[in-house]
Parts: sequence; C-alpha cells; structure tokens
Amino acid sequence: MYALADCNNFFVSCERAFQPQLEGRAVVVLSNNDGCVVARSNEAKALGIKMGTPFFQLRDMVANGKVVACSSNYTLYGDLSNRVMSILSGTLPGYQKYSIDEAFFTLEGIKPADYRTVCGGLIRRIRQSTGIPVSIGIAPTKTLGKVANHFAKKYPGYRGVCIIDSDGKRLKALSLTPIDEVWGIGWRGAPKLMAAGVHTALDFVQRPEAWVRARMGVTGVRTWKELQGTPAVADELPAPRKSICTSRSFAEMITDKAELRLRVSDFAGICAQKLRSERSAAVSVGVFAHTSPFRKDLPQYYPYASVRLDKPQNSTQEIVHAALRVLDEIFREGYSYKRAGVIIEEIVSADAVQGLLFETEDQIELERRQNEISAIMDRVNKPGSNLLRLATQRPGHYADGIRRDHCSPSFTTDWEDLLIVK
Repeated sequence: MYALADCNNFFVSCERAFQPQLEGRAVVVLSNNDGCVVARSNEAKALGIKMGTPFFQLRDMVANGKVVACSSNYTLYGDLSNRVMSILSGTLPGYQKYSIDEAFFTLEGIKPADYRTVCGGLIRRIRQSTGIPVSIGIAPTKTLGKVANHFAKKYPGYRGVCIIDSDGKRLKALSLTPIDEVWGIGWRGAPKLMAAGVHTALDFVQRPEAWVRARMGVTGVRTWKELQGTPAVADELPAPRKSICTSRSFAEMITDKAELRLRVSDFAGICAQKLRSERSAAVSVGVFAHTSPFRKDLPQYYPYASVRLDKPQNSTQEIVHAALRVLDEIFREGYSYKRAGVIIEEIVSADAVQGLLFETEDQIELERRQNEISAIMDRVNKPGSNLLRLATQRPGHYADGIRRDHCSPSFTTDWEDLLIVK
C-alpha cells in the first residue's frame, strides 16, 4: 500500500504555526511582489477567493479585517518543509519527496490493522514538532492515494487518515471525485474528457482502455490503471530538468546598470546552486531584461541573449560571469527595466562533463578551486540567503528588493526574528 502525506494549506499553515491568532481566520498568501493569491485557508476558500486572484481585488477585504494577507516567506516555508520531511523520512519506509509539502511512502512491514494508528501517531508528532497539520491518504496506488488524501483533508471524521482498501471504497471515492481533481488529468486534461461525458473519476475508469489510449495516450492509460487499483506510476525520482529559469519582477523599475547587474548576479547564483543540487552542469546561459508592457508611456525593450560555455559548468563564479557578459551585451541606457531573469539551458550531468582538448593545468586548477568554493557556499548558505556570495551579488536575502509589505518574520532561520514568548 502507498501513503501520501500532504501538509494542509501549507503556506498558510506555516504562517499560523507562529501566529496562532490567525487560526480560524481567512488567510491568503501572496506571490512575489504581492501580486496575486497563491495559497488560501479554508476560511478564505469559503469566501469564494480563487487561486490567482489579483491582490488589488482583495484590498478592501484586508482593510476591513475580513481577510488577512501574508507576503510569501519562502525562507520560512522551506525550513518548515525540511523539518516535516525529516520526520517522514526517518519514520516510514519507501520515503519519496514529491513537492515542498507532499511525500509518498510505503507501509511495508506494517499490519493493515495498524495503518490508522501508525499514521495517526505520525500526524500528531508532526503537528507537535512543527505546528503543521498533515493529512494522509492510503491506497493501493499513488493516484488513489491522492484521492484518499483529498477525503482525509475534506472530512474531519477521518481524523486526518483516509484508507481506500476495498473495491467498494474505491468506487465510492471515484464517484465523488470530479475529473479535474484527478492527479495526472487536472484542469488541462479535464475539458476534453468532460466534453465526452466524463465528469467524475468513476466515469473515467468505466471507459475502455482503448478509448482512453486514443484520447490521452500512454500517460492517460497509466492514470486509468492507477484508478483501477493497478500500480502504473514508477517509483523513481523526477527526471533532471532540461532548463532552469530564475527571474523576478522588481518592486520599482530599474534604470541603473550597476543595480541591474546585482540582480542578475543573484539570479545566476540561484541557478548555479540549483544545478549543483541536481548534480548537473550548464552549456548555455541566457539573460533577459524587460520593461513593463503596462507602461505605454515609456519606451519598450524586451531583449534576450545567451552565451555557450566552452565547457559545461555549475560553479557560481562561472555562471555569474557568463550571465554578466550577456547582460553587458543586451543592456541599453534610457529604459526602465521592470523584470529580469537568467535562463540555463542545455543541461547535462555533472558526472559526464568532458575536459577540453587543449585545457591547461592552470585552467584545471582554477576550475577545481571554483568548485570547492561553490561547495563551501552551499554548505554555509541557508535556503533563500547568500551569506557567502560573490562581490557582484547583493548582501542579505535573495528576496531583497521584492515588494513584501505583509511579510512575517523568519521565525526559524534568523536570530533577529526568533519568537518572543512573554
């Protein structure tokens, strides 16, 4: 049997873990620059607030106290995620992290009669240790585990643990699951199926396999089999990314090249760290710097360019240096830049990088030293910070310069923000 542990309304729960006064209130978490809603409490959902709702539409509700808005605090969220995942990974077998707030695991070696007791105890332990509420769905396949988890969240009677362990329970759950809520189908694949009369997961599994294959291909058949109770999703880590993009919209428009170089250096540094975390290296580094398309009163400019490296690299020094070379090429005076980013493409495995034919000993030694420095930076820097950084990068957190008017303290990662108990 598979189990899916999923943190309930994770970003909101992180805010509530250190601010208990938010319990029972409608809370939303906003995207970078406080642009739109990316997370909602159940109370906010009950008010009809949708994902992606622009923040300006909620300002009156925030002003009159009906809704509490929180700027995204990814440093806090990442740290609490690591704490939850460390408990999960050290407790049950077959642990596999799926996202920042979800993880699959197996229940091998545990008697079926003990599933609810074991998982219920795990939920209580996580809540006591981190303050984060978790729900667990148990089923014969990962996709059915997702379905079971949905019911564990929605219905308090399950007390956080829903088990689909019989065909009768499976069919009942599928009949109550809209097709656009099925993992692997979602809102993108649902319209085509709904047009063909498939409105629930049960409608979907009742169609012949050939019908599913003709409309949704191999991926759709895998989902169909999983909903039938037959495992079809491999227990493997996600494939390495083919590209990495780090970009931000700025709180204020930037006209100064030196300031823009600092921002691009930060973005390139984040990309380099992501490459190393996946044991990958980049062949191509690209940069864009765009003006605001909404400011028709200002001149518009949307440049992008890239450079190919002589040898695939993942050190912060090399990636930042390449990004700044590209920025020098595309930057033009007289424009107000609202957004910029670094795009890493043609990613290869760091274990398969070949040396240059005419590479000198000095070049080899320089690369070795750069890789050592990057490794030290990774060990010292906490998520979201650049305590150790290049001179071309800004001090402080990578999020500096982003509008976060409603940001909570970093309760767990900054001495200045430690919770004060009176």
